[in-house]
Amino acid sequence: MKSFSIPNDILIPEIKKMIDEGHTTTFRVRGFSMRLFLEDQRDKVLLGPCKEVKCGDVILAEVKPKVYVLHRVIRKEGDNLTLKGDGNIYGTEHCQVKDIIGIAIGFYRKNREQPDLVTGWKWRTYSKIWLALSPFRRIILGLYRRQPFRI
Repeated sequence: MKSFSIPNDILIPEIKKMIDEGHTTTFRVRGFSMRLFLEDQRDKVLLGPCKEVKCGDVILAEVKPKVYVLHRVIRKEGDNLTLKGDGNIYGTEHCQVKDIIGIAIGFYRKNREQPDLVTGWKWRTYSKIWLALSPFRRIILGLYRRQPFRI
């Protein structure tokens, strides 16, 4: 299969349109902000409509005009959300519930045919462990970047 890259300012509005119509959509992730579980240009995310959002959910959101992130919700205060990528050591992004484009339903990691669903034991376990290790994130990510293998 041939692959090509579409700029976010073209791709994301189309993804939003599909999700708003009730469909799911899948796309390959770009960037390193969700490392160590999602690798740039390797893994894919399966997104669907967001009916409700809670802490720990991974969402695609517009954090500034035409600036989109696929990050985890780390705080929710009313309609205000604080987001942080699993691979980010410092810094957070902020948006509102209305800025959510879609919520992650699953992830196709390492070119697998079946997704790891966010409701499955594997992804829930990964997430709980990674969130609990937040104070050690800098050390873990540093070691991970130096390894020839990927989780």
